[in-house]
Amino acid sequence: MERPQMSAATHFLRPATRVSDQFSWVSSLHFPKAPRGALAVEFGRFLDQTDGVAESEQLFELLSAFASNLDFPWVAYESLTPYQKCLMPTRDAAVMLNYADEWQKRYFEMGYDRIAPILKTCRKRAGAFRWSEVYDDASTTENERRVFNEAATFGLRSGISVPLHGPHASFAIMSFAQPWACELQNRTITYLQLAALEFHLKISKSTGHSDLKKAPQLTVRENECILWVARGKSSWEIGEILGISLNTVNFHIKNVMRKLDSANRRAAAVKALNFGIIEW
Repeated sequence: MERPQMSAATHFLRPATRVSDQFSWVSSLHFPKAPRGALAVEFGRFLDQTDGVAESEQLFELLSAFASNLDFPWVAYESLTPYQKCLMPTRDAAVMLNYADEWQKRYFEMGYDRIAPILKTCRKRAGAFRWSEVYDDASTTENERRVFNEAATFGLRSGISVPLHGPHASFAIMSFAQPWACELQNRTITYLQLAALEFHLKISKSTGHSDLKKAPQLTVRENECILWVARGKSSWEIGEILGISLNTVNFHIKNVMRKLDSANRRAAAVKALNFGIIEW
């Protein structure tokens, strides 16, 4: 796949200093490299690979392999509530990504999930857009640009995002990123958008109406603890805020994880937001 030359629109993306090899596991699924003009063939192969597949993890692996063949090794998908105001990197049924663990940790600790320039733009757009468009937009704040600038140091130097709007205000975002700055070709963006839509439709079909499940009941203290988790606080910090011990905080958070059937505290916080149990 030929890499186009860098354009002025991508000047903001600094050279990466930490590029994880975390996507190397995709190599076993990697489609053969396609010559220019063969994107339609590669997309057809992706459709064949995913035909009849219902398991979300397998679908994500196949999508990641397709995107990697188009020189986009980083992929992120998140399904959100109609009024959710943040993006939280984690691994959950509605949140799948292969971003470097270091960037996920940094993103969460710095509160970048609450700035979320991609989310703000997706609310207003119907089609795929380049990150450089958001960065150069006059309405983008310096804090929002800082998210892009720092992402570049972790290998996410250029990319696109695809808003996926559905019925009853359902909403999801698919993002594809590259570890180099270049002008993204319209044809490539079109096929990535088609792949994102196909993935989203299959995921939506396989999950059915899980989003309509009744929210579990949390105690007042559990609610307080998971709210502060969502705001990026550690167990020690939550204990200081609420005036309770570290062990007590962890006890309540573990209860929340159990009630929300979540593998970790971040996934539990996402579910609590999606259920409307906590709000910003």
